[in-house]
Amino acid sequence: MERRVTVETLGEMKHLNEPITMLTCYDYPTARSMDDAGIEIIFIGDSVGTNVLGYDSPCDVTMDDMLHHTRAVRRGVKKGLVLVDMPYKSYETPEMALANARRFTDAGADMIKLEGGREIAGIIRFLAENNIAVMAHIGHTPQTFQEGGRVVVGITPEEAKGVYDDALELEAAGAMSVLLECVPAKVTEVITRALSVPTIGIGCGSECDGQVLVVNDLLGWNDHSLRIFKKYDEYYDRSKRHFQGYISDVKSRKFPGEENIFRIKQDAFDSFLTLTEAGSMA
Repeated sequence: MERRVTVETLGEMKHLNEPITMLTCYDYPTARSMDDAGIEIIFIGDSVGTNVLGYDSPCDVTMDDMLHHTRAVRRGVKKGLVLVDMPYKSYETPEMALANARRFTDAGADMIKLEGGREIAGIIRFLAENNIAVMAHIGHTPQTFQEGGRVVVGITPEEAKGVYDDALELEAAGAMSVLLECVPAKVTEVITRALSVPTIGIGCGSECDGQVLVVNDLLGWNDHSLRIFKKYDEYYDRSKRHFQGYISDVKSRKFPGEENIFRIKQDAFDSFLTLTEAGSMA
């Protein structure tokens, strides 16, 4: 991917039926790697809270947390589109949403994401009128999920119609893309065909215009596995083995080796010893 990805690029990709790739990202080196690989949307999700910061919930993430990670990711991205989550309770009113969205765009975000259905259409409209590109997030919404509740949204006719209506109303309000999470694949396909803006799915089937995964799940950093994930590696186990190898090398004095050290010429070293001995005798 040599082109610079913009919000307009995503619309073009939908029109051309070219799938869009999106991954969460929380730091500069990962951002560089994703950007070089060609990921179109590099996404600072509020999942940074549980995946990186050790919080109990993504709802614990603050604006300062998200701004810090947005700046780090932005420094590593030259071609992809930088998307960022608005954290929990950071968009309670249109005015609050705009003020916080502008903080994110000032930090380098190209687009911001909000969770919610028709109830936030007014907020999305206000942001769009003020030139803020918005991705709406419907279906399963982690910021408002109640522990013990049902994750999949849209398995009854009425609920599926509700997700469908949310998508259409949020597009009409000015959302430039819609992320669907844990919505049945057939329902998602109907919604994708009904919208003129791209849909991004997680746990929604292959008929979305694009797909998103959490990078920690993709790489195998997390110790859990859900059906909506696809694990491409086992970074946790591989990293642990390398850390253990390092411990072994240090304990056995194999590291550092001759190839890892700096040297001083013998005459300079002898002079150093003389100076040291003279100094110790003074």
